[in-house]
Amino acid sequence: MAPSRGLQLSCTFRGFVQCRSISHRPIQTATTPTWLAHARRPYSSFTKNVSNPAHKLQSYVSRSSDPYLNLSIEDHILRKSPPDSTVLFLYVNRPCVVLGRNQNPWSEVNLGILDAATEVKELKDTEPPGIGVVDIVRRRSGGGTVFHDEGNLNWSITCPRSEFTRDKHAEMVVRALRRQGIERARVNERHDIVLDQGHEKRPADPEDTHRTPYTVDDGIPKPLKVSGSAYKLTRLRALHHATTLLESPNLHIISQYLRSPAKHNIEAKGVESVSSPVSNIGLDLKAYQKRLQEVFAETYASVGKTDIAETVGDELLNIPDIKKGYDELRTLEWMWAQTPQFDTKLDFVDGPEITLNVHHGIIKSFDVEEHAVDDTHEDLRTALVGTKLQDVKDWSILLQAKVESYNDRCAAVARRLEELLPVPEFPRR
Repeated sequence: MAPSRGLQLSCTFRGFVQCRSISHRPIQTATTPTWLAHARRPYSSFTKNVSNPAHKLQSYVSRSSDPYLNLSIEDHILRKSPPDSTVLFLYVNRPCVVLGRNQNPWSEVNLGILDAATEVKELKDTEPPGIGVVDIVRRRSGGGTVFHDEGNLNWSITCPRSEFTRDKHAEMVVRALRRQGIERARVNERHDIVLDQGHEKRPADPEDTHRTPYTVDDGIPKPLKVSGSAYKLTRLRALHHATTLLESPNLHIISQYLRSPAKHNIEAKGVESVSSPVSNIGLDLKAYQKRLQEVFAETYASVGKTDIAETVGDELLNIPDIKKGYDELRTLEWMWAQTPQFDTKLDFVDGPEITLNVHHGIIKSFDVEEHAVDDTHEDLRTALVGTKLQDVKDWSILLQAKVESYNDRCAAVARRLEELLPVPEFPRR
């Protein structure tokens, strides 16, 4: 993760609270294939447990590192859990960039480096990071763009909307961090979790989750962000999910992924991320995960004991509702066409400025400075208006196929489009 502007876990989470099974394993007969019996069990177990009105307090940890699956499980919990229940869900994703529901990928993400080479090497400023393929995901909640990886623990809590505040669960996470010795952790005015950087330790109330002994009132030095949040609210339910930068191996290159070369050329109507300096907390992920579960149980002790505590994984793709959400997140329409309307300015050293208006991923207009309109620009307008960005594999090939009198001006426009509006392969794996 990186909060807005930051080992792949393939094992089960040892140390996790012992599971309690509610439903029985399906009876296998001579006519029931083994794979089908196992496919039925997650639906009869997970969904029934999540939706059971008797289960007021539930806790789940994902074994999967697939961001599309984990976000779909999270959404399933939001829609299926009883209105008066509270559910904790913890997961770790493989390297990916995750955008908010109403964000513009071209202005938020350096799309051109998502296919960076996998070999490890000393990087120069002009070279892309070498951590391999990085997924790009558009989630269903709002908020800003974040980077997830194997050193980032994602936590989400689904609770009754009537009991939701933007600070409540962030304060819970701070209490868990302080229990692990991180006394600089606090919740800031944006409801994010930061580490204060004051040099002098001063008296402070240990129960105050919004100040620490190292809080500096003038904001200098600036606190470092370690967790950013996003929310989704329904009529009866509230989802609060967030990142926690514990031990990301990619902290030094996260900003390269979240710094778009097109940012200053795009005027977007969507939500823009707020850049913040970030830091690792420096805690072991599994140990902190266990601590967070403990503090969650303490926070809701008045409700009772945790009714369900389970690990879940790829087998949940057998649940039709989760599979449907998973497939939707991996469609071109969801990833690109959901982008709010925006304008892109193509600027040239030796040519007139061109402005493209894009709505739902489709180029709606092509405007050139009035004094500079000529036949080439008219040909370009005809070729580009109506084009779906998600269908573009290569801007040069597209224009060469559509513009009969393809010339140097067309080639310059194609190069600029490739720089500002690249469309990487999707889904990426």
